[in-house]
Amino acid sequence: MKRIVTIIALLLACALMQAQGLEGTWHGRGKVGQVELGIVFHLGQESSMDSPDQGAYGIPAVVDSSYNMGLKVAVPSIGAVFTGVPFKGKISGTLTQMGVSIPLTLEPGDFVYARPQTPQPPYPYATGEVSFAGADAVLAGTLAGPAPGAKGTAVLFVSGSGQQDRDESLFGHKPFAVLADALAREGIASLRYDDRGFGASTGDAENATTLTLSEDAAAGVAYLRSLGYGKVGVIGHSEGGTIAMMLAAGEKAPDFIVSLAGMADRGDSTIFRQAVKTLTLGGADLQQAEAYAAQALSANAAAGQPWMDYFLKLDPAACLPLIKCPFLALNGEKDCQVLPEYNLSKIKALCQSADARLYPGLNHLFQHCGTGLATEYNRIEETISPEVIEDITGWVKGL
Repeated sequence: MKRIVTIIALLLACALMQAQGLEGTWHGRGKVGQVELGIVFHLGQESSMDSPDQGAYGIPAVVDSSYNMGLKVAVPSIGAVFTGVPFKGKISGTLTQMGVSIPLTLEPGDFVYARPQTPQPPYPYATGEVSFAGADAVLAGTLAGPAPGAKGTAVLFVSGSGQQDRDESLFGHKPFAVLADALAREGIASLRYDDRGFGASTGDAENATTLTLSEDAAAGVAYLRSLGYGKVGVIGHSEGGTIAMMLAAGEKAPDFIVSLAGMADRGDSTIFRQAVKTLTLGGADLQQAEAYAAQALSANAAAGQPWMDYFLKLDPAACLPLIKCPFLALNGEKDCQVLPEYNLSKIKALCQSADARLYPGLNHLFQHCGTGLATEYNRIEETISPEVIEDITGWVKGL
């Protein structure tokens, strides 16, 4: 018995000796059901945790210096605790949150992801910084590609919901930069801009609605026309795709539009179905998922936030019969945010002239994926599938 106690004491002593040198960054993956999440701890005088697959960074964490069994880190704001024992350069343990325990092994350093499609200078085309006046805002962006001309074509990029930069940067991906580069190499100019109140752009973002953002986009179309381009179109992603439809139904419609997973269904229906899809893919049964989605929808409706209030009542389907310009509508089969069966199908039914295309195996960002869940975005190296890039550039060039 004494020998066993001695061995345990030695193991604990080794663990404590190793724990003293754990300052720095550690990463690992935990899995709940079908959902796998990356976790990063930054240990030091001001410790923090990242959940890069959820786009959450710098969450304050506290290392328990009195814990004598290895490492214990609490993340009070999310009710999470990690405990682990250092051994052979790793820390093996458990992350506990809201009564759920997840096995988690940490390794030194941060996650490193390649983004091979992101364009790198020098570019074989001109680029320049520009700005234009939007709806009570000055919007700053990048104009790329051929100089203006009566026979030239230019597109305006419009991003999805939430404040986005001009590249629509998300989890290290820069989808608009990738598409702008592909278009410029085919002789098509483009303007991508920082959303109001973000990056180098001014303006009130807190009280902005989808209608406000559509007015900003309309100003961008007018700016490109003022430069002298012969044809000016809009390429919008997610909410930006909906804005493209709104503009195309108006009096000063663009010459063409491309909707990348644009919402054609009502806003409240979209949010409800998005929540149900995400929860069921994560392992919840349908009844539980629908109950939770209904609660979340009610909470959003009661929040009194201008963007959400407008979005919940927005019904883009009313715009579809009014669209007369060339219209390319794309959706990924595994899109969990803008479900194709309720959106692409509606576009097909209400706008006969639309060229609607469904891409098997692609998610909301048009990446080849596994489940389609947003938690995969960060781990996928592909920014946009090559076939989507080819289809967009070929379609615009064919106009």
